[in-house]
Amino acid sequence: MVTIVINRDKGHGNINSGRVEYVIITLSQLQLPQSSTHSTQSDSLTVRISVILSAVLLATAVVAAPVEKSLNGKRATADRGSYTVSGLGDRKKAVLRNGGNTLTMAVAMLETEKMSTNYTYGDGKSGDSGNFGIFKQNWLMIRQAVPQYSKYTGAQWNAGAALNSNLSWDVKVLKAAQSKWGIDLWFAGHRNGESGLLNPNTPDIKRYRDAVYWIKAQIDSNPHYRTDDTRFWVSVPAI
Repeated sequence: MVTIVINRDKGHGNINSGRVEYVIITLSQLQLPQSSTHSTQSDSLTVRISVILSAVLLATAVVAAPVEKSLNGKRATADRGSYTVSGLGDRKKAVLRNGGNTLTMAVAMLETEKMSTNYTYGDGKSGDSGNFGIFKQNWLMIRQAVPQYSKYTGAQWNAGAALNSNLSWDVKVLKAAQSKWGIDLWFAGHRNGESGLLNPNTPDIKRYRDAVYWIKAQIDSNPHYRTDDTRFWVSVPAI
């Protein structure tokens, strides 16, 4: 008997925990006619080796394919899915109540589990790279998007903390930035700051934008998702 065991370990970036899965394929030895001839024994060995190699290729294909798992009654592939977060529905309602929509909701949902500002101050960054609010907007775009910050410099980035405690202002700044740059260029700058604004068509920026739109599509697929505790996620590396 030949048993092939392959470990499949898939991390999910940011806050989504990794999963470890095992693909096990077992082969019973072939029952071939007994023969004392060297030729028949060689043929038998060749067939057995061929079958084992085929099994290895099959196992590799299984590992390479997306794995679907059930999360709280929903289906999820290896890089995206959904689960419930207690109290998230109230946060969604607050976003909508303060002028947001399902696109802004999707951005916040991708950035943090609870659509909150309960993360390391500035998201661990400073200057124009410092992030604020539930959308993790960078200070470079914040200070250029609204007149209230137009005279501020990168060194005055702490002023962006006002977005952390004022959801209405956070949403207004986000919408102002999207209006200033247009949605595609906004995605580029939001994902990668000044570098993104200068080079908006990288695969990483496209992956981030596609992830947000996938989450938005799930929210839009059922009115309940606008106000319930369901969080949709996509695996996108943090930068």
